[in-house]
Amino acid sequence: MPDSATPPRHPFETGLDRTPANYVPLTPVSLLARGAAAHGAKVAVIDGDRRITYAELYGRCRRLASGLAARGIGRLDTVAILAANIPEMIEAHYAVPMLGAVLNPLNTRLDAATIAFSLRHGGARALLVDADYAALAARALAELDAPLLVIAIGGSAGLDGAGLDGDGLDGAVPYEALLEGGDPDHPWTGPADEWQSLCLLYTSGTTGDPKGAVYSHRGAYLQALGNAVTFGLGADSVYLWTLPMFHCSGWSYPWACVAAGATQVCLRKVEPAAIFRLIAAHGVTHLCGAPIVLSLIAHAPAHERTAFAHTVRCATGGAAPSSTIIRTMEEMGFRVTHLYGATESYGPATACLAQPDWTDLTADERYLRMARQGVALATLDAAIVADPETAEPVPRDGSTVGEIFLRGNTIMKGYLGNPEATARTLAGGWYRTGDLGVWHPDGAVEIKDRAKDIIISGGENISSLEVEEVLMRHPAVMLAAVVARPDATWGETPCAFLEVKPGTEPPEEAELVAFCRERMARFKVPKTVVFGPLPKTSTGKIQKFVLRDQARAL
Repeated sequence: MPDSATPPRHPFETGLDRTPANYVPLTPVSLLARGAAAHGAKVAVIDGDRRITYAELYGRCRRLASGLAARGIGRLDTVAILAANIPEMIEAHYAVPMLGAVLNPLNTRLDAATIAFSLRHGGARALLVDADYAALAARALAELDAPLLVIAIGGSAGLDGAGLDGDGLDGAVPYEALLEGGDPDHPWTGPADEWQSLCLLYTSGTTGDPKGAVYSHRGAYLQALGNAVTFGLGADSVYLWTLPMFHCSGWSYPWACVAAGATQVCLRKVEPAAIFRLIAAHGVTHLCGAPIVLSLIAHAPAHERTAFAHTVRCATGGAAPSSTIIRTMEEMGFRVTHLYGATESYGPATACLAQPDWTDLTADERYLRMARQGVALATLDAAIVADPETAEPVPRDGSTVGEIFLRGNTIMKGYLGNPEATARTLAGGWYRTGDLGVWHPDGAVEIKDRAKDIIISGGENISSLEVEEVLMRHPAVMLAAVVARPDATWGETPCAFLEVKPGTEPPEEAELVAFCRERMARFKVPKTVVFGPLPKTSTGKIQKFVLRDQARAL
């Protein structure tokens, strides 16, 4: 007789099992296999005079995987890469996961000691080096105790490994030679478990050592689809690499572009003249970049601009772009989408989506709405603004400040070797971003500040972003950063650091103060104004911790 203590299985749980026919672990590598089958003869990557079709890209990636495997690289081994936005960086995003290994894109703008820390902490077994960064790589490798397999990618000096002599990488394996010896039909099966680690991305780490966020195959696959849907990528899209591919794996766009069957155009260095030239030459339809990139484009002098007749979709993240920048970009033929995310969320997690009632708004009101951080991507489970103490959602009134929480499959697995930081960041079932914002009635999130950037003056909370937004409406101001400066009477007051537009004289402080007083409460107006270049991180973010030190010393 059947055991009465064991309830019978439900019909939907009987005979409906996972099999290789109906369940395959998700991996972004499958997107390239599909791309080669569907768009084999189509150009996948453009780099100067080089053209690589989807079929060739797939073959090159399999050759690279084969070459790495022949040299002992396998499952969960870390393969680092130090390179600019070149085709080989795209290839690494597929070849390394083909082996079940973990790709570690390194920030080319960091110092040798930080590069060495990342290689050591991530347990790198191999390092792919763009020849243009050979000297930096050599200095970093000199700080390591154990040697690595070094593979040299020919940079601006050529594709045969030239330009490496004397840079300390004389024993490196040339990249193209590795591919020549590789198998273009190298078999790959994907991960046995889609939760398997795929990528290791180090945060910028303004205090202490950087933390290594770990991505999964599942998360990368879903983020690729989320990006493609949100940004409107399709087979006719041409994506320009104005965003560093080492930053959050290029916000996951090496995978998103291939998922859509788009063409990727490489760009080694962000220069306005090159951006305009490539847009016109290749019919670029999409690009991404930090607000500083938008600022460079918007303020490019006339002689650096090349005319183009089509609309270019431009996605930006990081600090909220000013409504002035959005207006200027739109007037130049760009359609701006504001995104929000972090290394911990595979790049974009939310997007500002235009609403039907925006057509009834004035231009100024619409640009302010466009600068909001928006709603969750379709592949993210949820984005909320919550009380950081209780984790209860705040009212959707557009004024109650809380912390932005994210949750879903496109949140990192955690920080490598740092369970304490992982537990703090992924607490209570949410990724706690540390960003403060409000929730609007239409569901859109709007960042007000980083928790550490709120200025408390005389008991009043002042959003530095709000003050920066007003300052950047001044016709002479290109960039603004506002931090707290200690004050004997008020505790602290706003201190503004301003970078003026090229060829523009700094305005008088009294003029700026009057400009601000017309547009905000008096207690929010900066009490101190400093002109000059703003310090920035390697990814273009303004280093407010440096400015805080400067403000305290004034």
